[in-house]
Amino acid sequence: MRVGVLTGGGDCPGLNAVIRSVVRKGVQEYGFDFVGLRDGWLGALRNEVLPLGVSGVRGILPRGGTILGSSRTNPFKHEDGVRRIQDTLAAHRIDALVVIGGEDTLGVAAELNRQGIRIVGVPKTIDNDVPGTDYTFGFDTAVGVATEAIDRLHTTAESHRRTLVVEVMGRHSGWIALHAGVAGGANVILVPERPFDIDQVCAWVKSRFEFNYAPIVVAAEGAVPQEGQMILKDRSLDEYGHARLSGVGEWLSQEISRRTGTDARTTVLGYIQRGGTPSAFDRWLATRFGLHAVDAVSDGDFGTMTALRGTDIVRVPLPDAGTGTKRVDPSLYDEFGVFFG
Repeated sequence: MRVGVLTGGGDCPGLNAVIRSVVRKGVQEYGFDFVGLRDGWLGALRNEVLPLGVSGVRGILPRGGTILGSSRTNPFKHEDGVRRIQDTLAAHRIDALVVIGGEDTLGVAAELNRQGIRIVGVPKTIDNDVPGTDYTFGFDTAVGVATEAIDRLHTTAESHRRTLVVEVMGRHSGWIALHAGVAGGANVILVPERPFDIDQVCAWVKSRFEFNYAPIVVAAEGAVPQEGQMILKDRSLDEYGHARLSGVGEWLSQEISRRTGTDARTTVLGYIQRGGTPSAFDRWLATRFGLHAVDAVSDGDFGTMTALRGTDIVRVPLPDAGTGTKRVDPSLYDEFGVFFG
C-alpha cells in the first residue's frame, strides 16, 4: 500500500514527530510505501509530491514546524478541487492519506473521505480546540512558552509599576490563556468563552496596585468585551473564512491606562508560541498519534482520527466542518476566580 502524508493549517511543534512515527512503523511493520504532499491541501491540488522514507525522517523528532510544509488551503474554495486531488492521488498511486491538522484541515478530510478518498486523521493545534480529544500536541509547548514569557514579564511590571497585558493565541477557545495564565500567576485571565467587563478588569488592576503589586493581564486573542465585537487587526479572511486576529491586547492596555490613570503596556506573543522545539509531552503524544494512525490505515478504519482519552489513544470519527471547537468549560474557568484582582 502507498500512503500519502500531509500537514495542514498553522505549523505546530510535534508535526515532525507524527511524520516520523507514521513512516517508521508503516515501513517496518506493514511494508507500506510513503510519499509526502507539500504544503497541505495545496500540494494535493498542485500535484506536488515527494518521496518519504525512513532515511528522510531521521533526526526530525526534536524539530519544530513540518518538513512537508503547510498552508491554510481549502480545496473546496478552488475550481475542481476534489477532482484535482483525486488526479494527484491516482497519478502517484496513493491508496490512502494520513492527514495531520486542526479543525479546518480535518473538516475537509471528513468531507473528502465521504467522497471516496480514504483518510485517517491526526489532530494538531496549539489551541487545544479540536473536539473529540482531551489534548492535541503543540498545546503543551505553547503553554510552556507563554508561561515562561509571563514569568519574565512579572519582573518588568514590578520594576516599573505598570500593568502588562499579555496577548496569547486562542481564536475561539481560551485554553492557552487559562493554562498559561494560571501557571504564570496572572491577576486577570480573559478567554473567548467569557465576554469580559472592562470596568471589572480595571477594578482588578487598581486593587493590585493598592497592594503595591504590578498586575499581569493575560488575554486570548479572541477575547471580547461584553456587548462588544471581536477586536481585529484587519478585515481580511483566509480560505476558511477566519479573520486575522490580534488587537485586543493593545485595546486593553489603552483602556486600562485611560480608566485607571496608570501605565499599561502590551506584549503580543504571536507566532513565538507556535515555533521551536516541541516539549517532551508533545513529542510523546505526537509519536503515539502517529503510531496509532498507521494502525488505523492498516485496519482500513478510514474516516477516523486518533484521540487522547485519559492516557489511552483511541479512534473517533473525523470531525465535520460544522462541528465547532472544543471550548473551555465555564466551571473550569470559575475555579481560578479567587486569583483575579
